[in-house]
Amino acid sequence: MVIGGGLAGLLSAHVLAGHVGQVTLIERDRFPKQERELKRDQERGEEQAEGRPGVPQGRHPHILLESGQQAMDSLLPGFTEQLEAAGSPRVGLPADMVQWQERWFARLPATQSIFTGSRAQLEQLVRERVFANPAIRLVDGADVVGLTGDAERVRGVKLRERDHNTRRELAADLVVDASGRGSHADRWLTDIGAEPPHEERLDTGLAYASRLYRDTRGELTRNGAGSGTGTGNGRRTDALAYYVFPTPTHPNGGGILPVEGGRHLAILFGLRGDEPPTEEKEFTQYAATRLPHSFIHDWLTHSEPLSPVHGFRKTANVRRRYDLPGRRPAGFLAVGDALCTFNPIYGQGMAVAAMTAVALRDALADPRRTPTTLRVQRALLDTSRQAWEISAGADKTMPGAVGDEAMTRTPLAQRPANWYLRRVQEHYATEPTVAAAFRSVLDLSSPFTALFAPKVARAVLLRPAPPARWTRPCIALPGTEAASE
Repeated sequence: MVIGGGLAGLLSAHVLAGHVGQVTLIERDRFPKQERELKRDQERGEEQAEGRPGVPQGRHPHILLESGQQAMDSLLPGFTEQLEAAGSPRVGLPADMVQWQERWFARLPATQSIFTGSRAQLEQLVRERVFANPAIRLVDGADVVGLTGDAERVRGVKLRERDHNTRRELAADLVVDASGRGSHADRWLTDIGAEPPHEERLDTGLAYASRLYRDTRGELTRNGAGSGTGTGNGRRTDALAYYVFPTPTHPNGGGILPVEGGRHLAILFGLRGDEPPTEEKEFTQYAATRLPHSFIHDWLTHSEPLSPVHGFRKTANVRRRYDLPGRRPAGFLAVGDALCTFNPIYGQGMAVAAMTAVALRDALADPRRTPTTLRVQRALLDTSRQAWEISAGADKTMPGAVGDEAMTRTPLAQRPANWYLRRVQEHYATEPTVAAAFRSVLDLSSPFTALFAPKVARAVLLRPAPPARWTRPCIALPGTEAASE
């Protein structure tokens, strides 16, 4: 039994269906019926996936990292081809993005790519694949309000039907919590006499707001057909996305990312006490006054809004340590955001959900080890460890970050490594070898040790960091006429 019909729940159900006779997936929302799965945009005649009310974050930009793409194709062969055929844009990094993070980034040839289509579209495509398996049964419109069993073993769940407010119990040999960052598993476990997991939390107070637009001037196009770049210099661009990444000295940021249907999502973010507004005029003005350069604001002023502004504030890093000692029952696993959730600004969530499903598949199929609850849970947590260290490690340097003392302090033994990583970041914007290695780590495709490879270390330790670029960005790929400043 899987609680939650998001990406982590769908993929977990898909994996489990290869090992048991039936998997029941419980979802509090009503999924769109097949005949309503796509709604027609009458103005443009385009099909758009529907979002779900239980996923307010679904209105905001989502990316699927290359590590997540590989995991998805491993679980659902051919999925990324299907995703691209459905219109989800693929953005090559760094070539297709004009990016600022303390300096302008050179638009070097792409070494990774991300899909930037909507979460609703991606989940719809996954649902179609997963529910095609007759071994997977859906119970939607129902809330899980508790577990059955005791501190030794979970035996099933207690359900409340939302339409009739009736309650019933469903038995299961295994219950998987994929209910997201708002999981109530701590209370469920306490109610059956077990111990909840220790929770680690680090919160910068970051909030963001997003709005859907049409790029009326065609600035962000593959062929550079636009009339300007949004930087005020009137040159064309073949970039597909703009981004300003926050840093401790410039904690505000924002971006423009393409989604399906020829539309773009604009996002702005700021820390606690300086949250981006959800009133439309103030939203555009925030981009003008808070970001270090005007190119995002200029794009907003020349593009057509297609939606209201939506805000989101639940961005804390939270990790639930089911791997630590405690009185916890067999037959209960946590996956996805119910296990480990990251500040969404780093775009790791969907990739980690897919990678965790691969880890679940591999743990269940390993002939050398019995897949006990604790052993499998540790395998799932290990899969999210690198993403956690990136997200929480970056966030603890931001002003106003709060959390347990162990989360916010830097151990003395870690300081030499931090010095080296600062050198890596100084080279990251313009040095091709360092940029490729660092991006593969951020993408979760390579381990941290890739940053210490000999060719990377030579560049970091023996060459001076390139000077910061304070001029306008390299607008087109190197070697083209538009690349000159």
